[in-house]
Amino acid sequence: MSGTAPAAPPDASAAPPGEPPTPPGEPRTRPPAPGGPPDRPSAPGEPSTYRSVFSAAPLAMAVVDREGLVVSANGTLGALLGSDPDALTGCPVADLLDLASDTRIWHAYREVLSGRQDRLHCTRRLKRSDGRRLWVQVTVAPLPGGEPGVLLSVADISARRELQARLRHLQMHDPVTLLPNRTLFFERLTAALDPEAYEHAGTGRIGLCYLDLDGFKAVNDTLGHRVGDRLLAAVAERLTRCADEAGHTRTGTPLVARLGGDEFALLVEDSTGTEQLADLAESVLAALQEPFDLAGQRLSVSASIGVVERHAAGTTPTQLMQAADTTLYWAKADGRARWTLFDPERNAHRMTRQALASTLRPAVERGEFALEYQPLVGMEDGRVRGVEALVRWNHPQFGILTPNRFIALAEEDGTIVPLGRWVLRTACRQARRWQLDHPGEPPLFVSVNVAVRQVWDSDLVADVAETLAETGLAPHLLQLELTESAVMGSAGRPLQALKALSDMGVRIAIDDFGTGYSNLAYLSRLPVSVLKLDGSFVRGFQYDDRDAAARPSPADEVIVEAMIQLAHRLGLTVTAECVETSAQATRLRRIGCDTGQGWLYSRPVPPDRISALLAAPGAQADAPKP
Repeated sequence: MSGTAPAAPPDASAAPPGEPPTPPGEPRTRPPAPGGPPDRPSAPGEPSTYRSVFSAAPLAMAVVDREGLVVSANGTLGALLGSDPDALTGCPVADLLDLASDTRIWHAYREVLSGRQDRLHCTRRLKRSDGRRLWVQVTVAPLPGGEPGVLLSVADISARRELQARLRHLQMHDPVTLLPNRTLFFERLTAALDPEAYEHAGTGRIGLCYLDLDGFKAVNDTLGHRVGDRLLAAVAERLTRCADEAGHTRTGTPLVARLGGDEFALLVEDSTGTEQLADLAESVLAALQEPFDLAGQRLSVSASIGVVERHAAGTTPTQLMQAADTTLYWAKADGRARWTLFDPERNAHRMTRQALASTLRPAVERGEFALEYQPLVGMEDGRVRGVEALVRWNHPQFGILTPNRFIALAEEDGTIVPLGRWVLRTACRQARRWQLDHPGEPPLFVSVNVAVRQVWDSDLVADVAETLAETGLAPHLLQLELTESAVMGSAGRPLQALKALSDMGVRIAIDDFGTGYSNLAYLSRLPVSVLKLDGSFVRGFQYDDRDAAARPSPADEVIVEAMIQLAHRLGLTVTAECVETSAQATRLRRIGCDTGQGWLYSRPVPPDRISALLAAPGAQADAPKP
């Protein structure tokens, strides 16, 4: 034991673990006697100081034995519970404080009584003998000194809970309309979509009417935000009335909430089907049609409503709100002042459109596009004079897509510029290759569609000049097609570009001619070489020569003949689109059409099929249907 100091004698003033040290010269407090509150030694006849403190303490307390029965309670606990403290002796604490109704709290309480857990803190709502309810904070902890039993303390927190409730109400409700706000709405929506909320009761379905006011911004801008707020409050009252009326006829009243601005929602838990939601939407529209009288201002408003009703299982709040928002957009796009039901097929088309739009520009960079070519055939001799380049998207998910699926998207986001540049270069390169591979045949011209945005957002003249120089294709072997509406409205930069291209030797064609408003006087001043008649005129020629009763009015043929004659008077050539039968071709040839294009001659085909056609004797295109 060398090197070890002798143990110091125990300090009489040292306190056992968990107790404050006793000041020197004062006797240590005795452990509490079983069956009573903590005490200390006292002279005969002297009242116990700790017993006095226990009895007069402002905190409600009781000593409880290991069986959970009250051994002794102070007056504050009796007053809190509305009972005489002596009458509480022997009562189970679990009954007094409703601890057994919550499984988790009951288990923790039993663990404290058995000594396997240090303490318990919980909040309970009690009902006094006089019927008044109160919230209390309950603490159960072991008695000091290892004595059997526990010390119970109960604090009245009703005032604090009431304040918290008021603050939560302010936090969860809109100050203008007093309706639940966005936060509370999503809290209720999330709870309604929890499987525990619908697996064992209810219909297992959920419905939502999502609406906003049509033209509300104009009210704020013209009459001010004060009138706008009054209008919102009046709308909220009518929506609440609609919800209450719906609740009278069905189980449960819809939750009405203001989500922000002029957006409102009516949430229907345990909905019974789309009919219920449709009836609710109809009642809302009818309620809002009545004019509003707001402090001398008489206002009329309408609303657009998106309606969604579905199984709650597998639905998330985000999915439901996305569907409702999409459907609200449809209601506005369809004309406003109406409700629209969510349509999965329509939504699938929208989702596909969004998916295409998001991947369009990367697809150009990845080289997912290819060109097919449709022959343009001389009506007199049936020889292939040229081809129209038609772009295809080899989409990895949706397969081969034709231009009507993505060109409008490309024009919207500007992808048409790099895509159009690629089409131009690829088509010119292919036309030059055919020319070199078949030197004994007249060279084919290639026709390329051009969007107006390509003229505005890029230097189309420079792109064409660079492409022709790079590929070696002669300018007269390139034809650029623009739609009639685009060409007829050309002015400024577009018109200058068309003139520059025409001066370069490139041919300009008006596509779909006859479908729009044609200013014929303006047409005579445009640098246009070709008119392509819209296929709707040619389809009017499609009837059976043997059945006179089936023949349509000859008006289509008269109109087409007049357009052809006009074009020829202006020095233009005419191409007819959508030629599908020999009868159509015969009539078009008879009235002077120059070139035909359509399935009678060939569908759009890969470039090697055009090569095979050129290699055939005479390069006729009267049969090659793929």
